[in-house]
Amino acid sequence: MGRRSIRGSVLCWLVLLPLIVLVLFPFALMLSTALKSAPEVLQYPPRWLPAHIDWSTFAAMWKAAGFGTAVLNSFAISTLATALALAVSVPAAYALARLPFAAERGYRRFLLVTQMLSPVLLVLGLFRMAASVPFGSGTLVNTRLVVIVIYATFNIAFSVWMLAAYFAAIPRDLEEAAWIDGCTKLRGVIAVFLPLAVPAIAVTAIVTFVNEWNEFTVALTMLRSPEKQTITLRVVNLVAGRYSVEWNQVMAATLVATGPVALLFAWLQRYLVGGLTLGAVK
Repeated sequence: MGRRSIRGSVLCWLVLLPLIVLVLFPFALMLSTALKSAPEVLQYPPRWLPAHIDWSTFAAMWKAAGFGTAVLNSFAISTLATALALAVSVPAAYALARLPFAAERGYRRFLLVTQMLSPVLLVLGLFRMAASVPFGSGTLVNTRLVVIVIYATFNIAFSVWMLAAYFAAIPRDLEEAAWIDGCTKLRGVIAVFLPLAVPAIAVTAIVTFVNEWNEFTVALTMLRSPEKQTITLRVVNLVAGRYSVEWNQVMAATLVATGPVALLFAWLQRYLVGGLTLGAVK
């Protein structure tokens, strides 16, 4: 590595250093608060670092909030909702990128407009719809199924918009060559197009998963039973309706809820971006 390259790398890191500090500061603050005892959290003047590291806060929080069940609920709901959203979005994005039709421009505008609607505006209507649909011995309210369907529905437009742009960049000549070699159109899509589109689908899946993992409003409205609640609801339950709040447990819960997903996204992002670049030049 030459001196010019080293200087360029150092300069880039110096430019990015304020952004790195800004991104990592909330996690450092959450960890510092989680490792403090309850009296130390409230002492004045505050201390940035704990005087005595107390790891028992995480165990106490995990037991008090029932975090194990909440993590499994969030993982199951987010995974199934992501799979459902991609099952609808991939064919729709392929049609948008490969099959021109008369209402294509209007359809794209419709997808864009749907992204401007907040779930808060629709949650009351969604609750009334779920309450009117029979399911088992009751209704869809307080079921994981309704949350999965709503999460998938909210993310379909984003997924189609994102995937269509990636799919349009994949050369059409590759599919046409497969058709000339005797592949049917469906076989060409499965054997030629989808392998090149895997990085784009993976990126979309991760972004969609993170959105669903962090969602709060729909889960709060639809899920009533504690054993069905997601991780975001359990974090709020550590604060809402309590006479005294154990802020060290709240920070520990927030760190557990956000840390693993943030690390997973940061770790996979470089490989997925590299895969997208490779797929574009094949």
